[in-house]
Amino acid sequence: MTTFFEALDIQRQDDHRYYHHHRINQALHFVSAISFLVAYAWLLIDPVVSALIAWLVSMATRQAGHFFFEPKGYDHINQASHEHKEAIKVGYNLQRKIVLMALWAAAPVALLVSPDLQGLIEPHSDWTGYARDVGAAWLVIGVGGLLFRTVHLFFIRDVQTGLVWMTKILTDPFHDIALYHKAPLHLMRGELLDPAYHGQRG
Repeated sequence: MTTFFEALDIQRQDDHRYYHHHRINQALHFVSAISFLVAYAWLLIDPVVSALIAWLVSMATRQAGHFFFEPKGYDHINQASHEHKEAIKVGYNLQRKIVLMALWAAAPVALLVSPDLQGLIEPHSDWTGYARDVGAAWLVIGVGGLLFRTVHLFFIRDVQTGLVWMTKILTDPFHDIALYHKAPLHLMRGELLDPAYHGQRG
């Protein structure tokens, strides 16, 4: 049985080698990581503002990199199809991310249609209140999404896998800064794909 930190290292390596071939995706992850650290700091000051930063900047840049720039053809380096990688993904694969992002997009609409969410909250009285309600909803979605997948992994894998994945997600900003801080420089040099991946595309 692998130790906790060995399993964490494996999940990090798999995530990098399977899903971070494109330099734009890497650069967006670098931006996302910095803004996530700002959001972490704001958790101690105002969790609602923290959620607004995390979803509007951190998650938007991170998921844009995956959805719009990451290659989805056959991965010659890892000898795996996109479908295979999606099937073995420990956390949120693209299909699960679509559900999560749909909930994110639906929250502001729901609060416009029903400011009190059918009596669940105090209705906002101005646009500042609306923005704070949206931030609070996004905070619930973010925490809920993290806990849901963690517990889900307890049942479909094991407890360690779930706890390792949760730890990976929470520490990804620190790891991504170390891993992708040179990505903007590579882009300025005209490199769109990681050289190793580019050289084995066939």
